[in-house]
Amino acid sequence: MTASPSSSETPVTQALILAGGQATRLRPYTDTRPKAMVEVAGRPIIDYQLEWLSSHGVEQVVVSCGYKAEVLREHLEARTEGPEITLLVEDEPLGRGGALRYAAGGLRDPEAPYFALNGDVLTWFPLDELTRRHRAKGGLATLALSQFRTTWGIVDVDEEDRVEGFTQSPLLPVWINAGVYLFEPGITPLLPTKGDHESSTFPELAAAGRLTAYRIEGFWRGVDTAKDVKEAGVEIEALRA
Repeated sequence: MTASPSSSETPVTQALILAGGQATRLRPYTDTRPKAMVEVAGRPIIDYQLEWLSSHGVEQVVVSCGYKAEVLREHLEARTEGPEITLLVEDEPLGRGGALRYAAGGLRDPEAPYFALNGDVLTWFPLDELTRRHRAKGGLATLALSQFRTTWGIVDVDEEDRVEGFTQSPLLPVWINAGVYLFEPGITPLLPTKGDHESSTFPELAAAGRLTAYRIEGFWRGVDTAKDVKEAGVEIEALRA
């Protein structure tokens, strides 16, 4: 691993979005559309992502898709604003790591760094700050992390086993992979051609000290189930208000 992080202050202007997969846990929403086209608070997930990326200077986005690709293609071709979009369709499921490597082949500048997003996350945080942190740490890849919010209620108990109260869905003092990355171009050949980067590439980078983290302080929400769609919609409406 000889590649080093970019040192210039030039903003990152390209990104990948992984929009493949059948998303069975999101049914019935995904019976007729891919996960990235599921509407949250009246808008498809991918529209939120494209606007967020564009607002931070991203000029080209490569979207890797497979399941119901024609629905996504029709929607993206109808867009008149935002970044240039390159749509790549997987002939077979490649896994998340394989899809990242495949999508990287559509980047306008393969020798420049790029953001990468899972197609089921909604988030707003300053990507320029992520970029500065990434370059200061000198990693080959930086993972955005979100503090874990449990879906269960927590029971507060004292030393005498008396219940003192209840806390619904609190944030816990642990961090999870938020599905947003900043990659140096040197990571692309290290991604699997098929399979999951989280069980192959990332552990290898971590062992070599080339994987760094950025803790999100703004809004983040993964949309993985029908319940998430409803809850995320409520949260976004509250943010709008």
